[in-house]
Amino acid sequence: MPTAGDIVSIIGRTTDTQGRFLVTARSNHFVSDARTGPAEAVQAGELLLSSLASCSLSNVQVHAQERASGLTGAQAHVAYERDPQDPTRYACIRLDLRLNGVTQEEAESLAGLFTESCPIYNTLRRGGNVVIAVRAEAPALPAV
Repeated sequence: MPTAGDIVSIIGRTTDTQGRFLVTARSNHFVSDARTGPAEAVQAGELLLSSLASCSLSNVQVHAQERASGLTGAQAHVAYERDPQDPTRYACIRLDLRLNGVTQEEAESLAGLFTESCPIYNTLRRGGNVVIAVRAEAPALPAV
């Protein structure tokens, strides 16, 4: 399990299908499609929303267990709205948590613990430092 200071990475590569990509995370492989691709597999924006949903549910579940809060289930509904003036960004990302088996007060406490500790939520909320490195590689020479 990654901890503070650890570097986690994935690898994505193109496939022979335009707009389709193969992503590898540890020993897990999955297909992702571009918005302009085949539209059969999960798309990049959906992966972003999925990571927020997964982190929120994991975080809430752990805190509920630590507090013996009585949580019996949880759902995360996550959506984005593309900025109409700037299509290169999302104007808003909305996360609705529905927590079963707890009071409203306990649900708000669990949500607060999540927002205090989730790196995905906090990176999205505050904006993060993204560094890009590009390296061109010569095409492979044909076999003789």
